[in-house]
Amino acid sequence: MKRALSLIGAAVAAFLGSSAQAETLSIATVNNGDMIRMQKLSEHFTKAHPDITLNWVTLEENVLRQRVTTDIAAKGGQYDILTIGTYEVPIWTKQKWLMPLNKLGANYDVEDLLPSIRSGLTTDGTLYAAPFYGESSMVMYRKDLFEKAGLTMPEAPTWAFVSDAARKLTDKKAEVYGICLRGKAGWGENMAFLSAMANSFGASWFDMNWKPQFNTDPWKQTLTTYLGLMKDAGPPGASSNGFNENLALFQSGKCAMWIDATVAASFVSNPAQSKVADKVGYALAPDTGLGKRSNWLWAWNLAIPASSKKGDAAQAFISWATSKDYLDLVAKEEGWANVPPGTRSSLYANAEYRKTAPFADLTLKSIQAADPQHPTVQPVPYTGVQFVAIPEFQGIGTAVGQTFSAALAGQTTADQALQTAQTIATREMTKAGYIK
Repeated sequence: MKRALSLIGAAVAAFLGSSAQAETLSIATVNNGDMIRMQKLSEHFTKAHPDITLNWVTLEENVLRQRVTTDIAAKGGQYDILTIGTYEVPIWTKQKWLMPLNKLGANYDVEDLLPSIRSGLTTDGTLYAAPFYGESSMVMYRKDLFEKAGLTMPEAPTWAFVSDAARKLTDKKAEVYGICLRGKAGWGENMAFLSAMANSFGASWFDMNWKPQFNTDPWKQTLTTYLGLMKDAGPPGASSNGFNENLALFQSGKCAMWIDATVAASFVSNPAQSKVADKVGYALAPDTGLGKRSNWLWAWNLAIPASSKKGDAAQAFISWATSKDYLDLVAKEEGWANVPPGTRSSLYANAEYRKTAPFADLTLKSIQAADPQHPTVQPVPYTGVQFVAIPEFQGIGTAVGQTFSAALAGQTTADQALQTAQTIATREMTKAGYIK
């Protein structure tokens, strides 16, 4: 009897010991298609790591940004792995809010990460976030509608061509709209698009003295072009449309053109998701001939709060989810065209990927063409293509985005929206000490 009790006690102790070592990782992520696919495929990770359980918190983009920013600033410890963008990484690294990713394993191959993507995630030679997918922006368009209208899309279109084509391709009675563009308010929603568009018109957020530039002609040209185009050729309710809403519109055949993230190319060309999969063409984001195209540079990345007690387990997951082997897994499960793009050089050297992903070359060209160090036509004191890499930008960008979204909804004029944006940005930059 004593021996039996002793054996039971030993078994309980062993169970408790293994339970103490088991860890649950809480992962905050965005509700984009690639992240949802990662969640589905994560059973492959947990099978290989039975001591690690994953708890997923999947959120809409604006909500995700708000929650993870609040949590990490307050050291709340709610999440073990954060999905964050290229904007946050250098700012949060400087604040010492992120754990260095120095345990990703010998086979991870950091050098294979695309230089333009990796540089925004690295400080003093150390990676602080690992890119899950990288993107620029491009034009996705309906080849059949262009052919029917007698139009030919150039590989490098101008805004004049895009605007003219959008109006010619619009058939509102048939619910076909010439162009779909972001209108939902948010520094990473409508302002990501409008900031990149503004770059191509010669506009900038600030001059070299950090004075806001919304009262200049280039910004007026940008906003009036955008509002006029959306009024004439855009879908109804566009002020509520972000990435996911426009993706659904394009996939259902209601957009002749959509200018947005290159990552969307795999979704619009996937016959399981898109009614127009075999009719999609691709082109570079438009320009106005000033030397800058309206393409941005972004990556959704996985990072770990510096305060985390589960760093080793978190790095094991991040290594798996952003590795070459993960790309091979997605290719095996869902085909090469659906692997997360824009992170690794080896993907773009892969003949099978290039063969099955007709958007591969233009995606790489767009990513390589974006220059965060010199984002605008005129010199500026900041880095970042569709954002300004300062902590204050998140608040200012969101407020300006709300103003421009209101103009799109017809609640204010372009001139009034620009004046409000100028007032908001001047007040906040003065308060923060940038303007003396």
